[in-house]
Amino acid sequence: MENNPEKKNRPYPELEDADAGDGDPAENTLVWTVDADRSGERIDKHVTEAIGDGTVSRSQVQEWIRQGAVTVGGAAVKPNAKVSAGDEIVVRFPEPEPVEAMPENIPLDIVYEDADVIVINKPRGMVVHPAVGHSSGTVVNALLYHCRDLSGINGMMRPGIVHRIDKDTSGLLMAAKNDLAHASLAEQLKAHTVIRRYCALVYGVLPHDKGTIDAPIGRDKHDRKMFAVTDRGSKRAVTHFTVAERFDDYTLVELRLETGRTHQIRVHMKYIGHPIVGDPMYGGRSGRSLGMVGQALHAGVLGFVHPRTGETLEFSVPLPEDMEHALRMLRSR
Repeated sequence: MENNPEKKNRPYPELEDADAGDGDPAENTLVWTVDADRSGERIDKHVTEAIGDGTVSRSQVQEWIRQGAVTVGGAAVKPNAKVSAGDEIVVRFPEPEPVEAMPENIPLDIVYEDADVIVINKPRGMVVHPAVGHSSGTVVNALLYHCRDLSGINGMMRPGIVHRIDKDTSGLLMAAKNDLAHASLAEQLKAHTVIRRYCALVYGVLPHDKGTIDAPIGRDKHDRKMFAVTDRGSKRAVTHFTVAERFDDYTLVELRLETGRTHQIRVHMKYIGHPIVGDPMYGGRSGRSLGMVGQALHAGVLGFVHPRTGETLEFSVPLPEDMEHALRMLRSR
């Protein structure tokens, strides 16, 4: 990995895809308005319960309040301050201390590789880069072992990573081996010229053969681990879909990302009432009856302009076996 300290903390704006966005204000900030039935609560108690995922203690919230990371109506407060109905609460989550990722001898399904770019077919269940709770076993750990050099633009935790896909999403992912490649690929993402097509099995029968979901996405006000369609603290998100096949209670859809917000496809499909089969976070019930062992979302096609040669490259990989099995079952009914 390149070790230019001036580049380490200079992330490009479009570290994105279905699991994107560290450093984005919408990603690291939670905003909500106090309901009438919560009026009069202490701010430390109110924030702890509002986050409500069990990962943050009241004492930790009190420390955030003392540091000014929690504001009420734009002003810093004390931990024992009382909230009122209509107050706007803003929590800016502190960045975790950086930890350098270490090389690990983990097999990679390499679809393409040259001196500038590597494209892999990521298996479902594999995290893209180290984070809290996932310090090893990630794509980055594997890439550091396999590649002599990776771009240093996104620092020690995310060397070479230009975009991401969710842990529970399988499919194509590109990484940059040097800063020239990283800058080019990041600009292509920003300009929405990278081809990213997904395949998903969703619940219910979509009535339209094709369509566009244009709905802004930001943090869910009730659960900071989740995202939702919202006008508050959000960014525009656009997903195009085409129905590939209909079944009695399911639809196979092809999806094309125009933007790449965190959990975008999963949030958008839930928003239109057709959550992805096996999605544990956004309402997709277990797909075990179809032989699915995980989430039925696959990044099957990826295309971009090579950063050095200017050649247009496009890659595709087949569905994981359990998705294929589920489709065979549905077709046989």
